[in-house]
Parts: sequence; structure tokens; C-alpha cells
Amino acid sequence: MTTLSIDDPTTDPLDVAAAAAEVIAERTGVARHDVALVLGSGWGGAADLLGETVAEIPSAEIPGFTAPAVAGHGASIRSIRVEATGKHALVLGSRTHYYEGRGVRRVAHGMRTAAAAGCSTVILTNGCGGLDLAWGPGTPVLISDHINLTGASPIEGANFVDLTDLYSSRLRDLAREVDSTLDEGVYVQFRGPHYETPAEVRMAGIMGGSLVGMSTTLEAIAARQAGLEVLGISLVTNLAAGISPTPLSHEEVIEAGQAAGPRISALLANIVGRI
Repeated sequence: MTTLSIDDPTTDPLDVAAAAAEVIAERTGVARHDVALVLGSGWGGAADLLGETVAEIPSAEIPGFTAPAVAGHGASIRSIRVEATGKHALVLGSRTHYYEGRGVRRVAHGMRTAAAAGCSTVILTNGCGGLDLAWGPGTPVLISDHINLTGASPIEGANFVDLTDLYSSRLRDLAREVDSTLDEGVYVQFRGPHYETPAEVRMAGIMGGSLVGMSTTLEAIAARQAGLEVLGISLVTNLAAGISPTPLSHEEVIEAGQAAGPRISALLANIVGRI
């Protein structure tokens, strides 16, 4: 039997996604999942509040996935029966960041796999820097739009995908039904892995950005191409460079995520329970 390689340019990435979805269905016993979640820094505890874990699979055992390279990210993919609805959630713990150098196909693979597994909705979360002084560490912010500064796209060939309403207004309204205090902003993805300079942060603000990070936009584009409805939520873990009075560190990101964990986990579980 020939093993499909997502890194082989002659291989259709949708074929690898279909193979991954087949393994997930076989290993979980769930023929079709309904909603996918990507849990970024600080968001990992949300999975435990969704409902019963049906199965948990090490990511590296699923075609196209690898173990995460970043502290604070899970190393498995979980199938969870959502307690509030009886639907099945696919929790993608192994996010591949573009800065890891594994190629944009691997960054997009989770979204294509989610669609192949039957999902119609995806919730993308991340930990990020904030430009608004009102958003202290631990503040969740809905993503209303994004600016992709990676210089890359997950879309291959002459496929022109409309991103006008990429981040679903319907799902943002639903999230505000759960928490009316949720604000929203424009997420700017830099390539990383270095943090942004103060000048780059000022540039992002001039361009209309209010959140800066190193993930999410490429996944969101791939999700839209795959036909998924997208909800994006950022956790502000620190003020961005030049706004923060102290140097930035990944330890700070993890600590802020841990402190905010109970609140954002409950928020996410309640949102999923309404989808």
C-alpha cells in the first residue's frame, strides 16, 4: 500500500486529508464529526469541559500530522461527545505553525482534515499580543478580520476564494450571547518565531490591526476554502512590543494562559454547546 506524503508536491493535499479523516473515523468509532477546535496557547483546558472524550489519538499516528513543536500545545487529536448537544467535536491539539518550516500544507492540514471528517464549523483560538491598553492579559477577544503578513497562502493553483466574511458574524453574535462583554479586533499574523519589533507593532496598528501573533490566518483561509464556517478567538496574553513596558517571553504567554484558563475554557465550552 502506498503511503501518501503531504510534503510530496505531486500529492493532492485533499487526498492526505481524506486519509487522515479515515484514520480518525476508524480509531474513534465516530463516522462524522460536527465541529472542530484548534486550541492555542492557554486554551487547552477547554476540551475537558466539552463533554465525554470518546477517543484520543497521538497526532503523529494520523497521516499528515506531527507532534507539536511548541510548549503549551497538545500532542493528540481528541474526539469528544459534546454534553450539551450530543454532537461530536474534533479537538486538534497539534497545531503546526508556519515558522516551524514544515510548509504551508502542514499548517492547513488540520482544516482540510476537519472538513473531510464531516465538520461544518471550526473554532480557531490563539494566544497573542494586544495593542489595546484596555485588553489586559487574560482578555478573550473575538477576531472580526485578519491581516496576513506571512507572505504565504494555503491555497494552491488558480483558486480564488472570497474572504469577505471569513470570520462568521453569526458565530460572533452567538459568542456574545454567551458573554456580552466580548470585544472584537483585527488579528495580524507575522511569520515569527521572533516577536514583533515595536516598529512592526506600530505598523500593524496603522494598518488597522489590534491583535498580533504567529498563527490562525493561514488556517482560517484554508478553512474557508474547505467550506467551514469560522469563529476566531484570541486570548491576549501580553501587551505587544513597544506597548508593554517589559520584554516579551513565551513563559509570560503560558502563565497568562494558565491564569485565564478557567474563564476561557468555560466560555469556549458554552459556545460549542450552542453550535
